[in-house]
Amino acid sequence: MSRHRLRTPLCDLLGCEVPILQAGMGGVARAELAAAVAEAGGFGMLGMVREPPEQIAREIEAVRARTDRSFAVNLIPAATDPALLAAELDVCLAAQVPAMCFFWDVVPEAVARAREAGCLVLHQVGTLKAAQAAEAAGADVLIAQGIEAGGHVHGQTSALVLVEQLARACALPVVASGGFASGAGLVAALALGAEGIHCGTAFLATRESFAHDHHKRKVLEARAEDTVLTDLFSLNWPPGAPVRVIGNALTDAIGGTLFGHHPEVLPPEVIAEDDGRPILRYSTDSPLRTTTGDLDAMPAFAGHSTTLIDDLPTAAERIATIMAGAEAALARLETGGRNERV
Repeated sequence: MSRHRLRTPLCDLLGCEVPILQAGMGGVARAELAAAVAEAGGFGMLGMVREPPEQIAREIEAVRARTDRSFAVNLIPAATDPALLAAELDVCLAAQVPAMCFFWDVVPEAVARAREAGCLVLHQVGTLKAAQAAEAAGADVLIAQGIEAGGHVHGQTSALVLVEQLARACALPVVASGGFASGAGLVAALALGAEGIHCGTAFLATRESFAHDHHKRKVLEARAEDTVLTDLFSLNWPPGAPVRVIGNALTDAIGGTLFGHHPEVLPPEVIAEDDGRPILRYSTDSPLRTTTGDLDAMPAFAGHSTTLIDDLPTAAERIATIMAGAEAALARLETGGRNERV
């Protein structure tokens, strides 16, 4: 069996070889990671949340210097000042990026701008209502994010249920997100009606990721039960935007009060610095390669799939492992063999 056995129509639409999408993680997913994923046959994304337009232009150019394969730029309209968002879109569309990926609330104007410029539009959603809004706005692909996901979590439904729900209710291709980091997970997602998987934690823990080594080590050490969903880290985002992180001293200190932390009442205390920019306690900034300061007090984003990750390979090796695991999972189903770790 070859990789083409698992090739889906989504691969043809996006211009990739395997149905594995790398999440556009803000700060973490820069050119080195997005290009490595694309060059290995997956679909890479630049995580450019609230980045200066000049930096976005440099990152797009850097991706193209490393690969001629297709990729996307991920922006979050609902969490970005409208003037900055307009400037970010200007840069992306002027550079003729192949695709845009949006997340959180559906902003039809942003989808329309991208579509009018000839971009494919992927939209990450956490509910059927949001999926229908994205579809009505003109999106081309839906990323169904389950509550198991790391980072900002849009809905409250398990990925296994949400993926099948959206596959049944929507005409667009659906990609499964939240807890997917293995070949068995890819096969499960395809069985539910998805045409691919969207992986964040799995690619955060790679050599090309721009995450700080401290963050990567925490992912390697953590299990699913070590993660918590909380709105404690809410500075920089609209209220009521929970994140899944690996528990730390800050989440331990609040005990069971994981929700109800409004960004306007959290104290603006500087705890770290990144490339000359101050980082506040309770902000959504995760530690990057360039970050110095109290890294333990910063959110270490990770989904439930952290329990499946115990190595730090290249992005290409991560993709190869997932595809080999998928082939092994299919073989087990065909032969009735026992489950082996792959």
